Amino acid sequence: MKTEELTIQGMTCGHCVMHVRKALSKLQGLKVENVEVGKALVEFDETVMTREQIAGALENAGYKLAP
Repeated sequence: MKTEELTIQGMTCGHCVMHVRKALSKLQGLKVENVEVGKALVEFDETVMTREQIAGALENAGYKLAP
């Protein structure tokens, strides 16, 4: 399992935090530790989940994963 703090662009308020948490929670193999405006702390199994999949889920929710 890998723990990573993701920088997320486009988040501005508490509603964004809830929206991002919901989008990330739907991903199998990823555990959401904490979400704040502009960032999320997640734990994921790299054999099941990739950064590209996480980025795709965030983009579908209207946000962008910073490199």
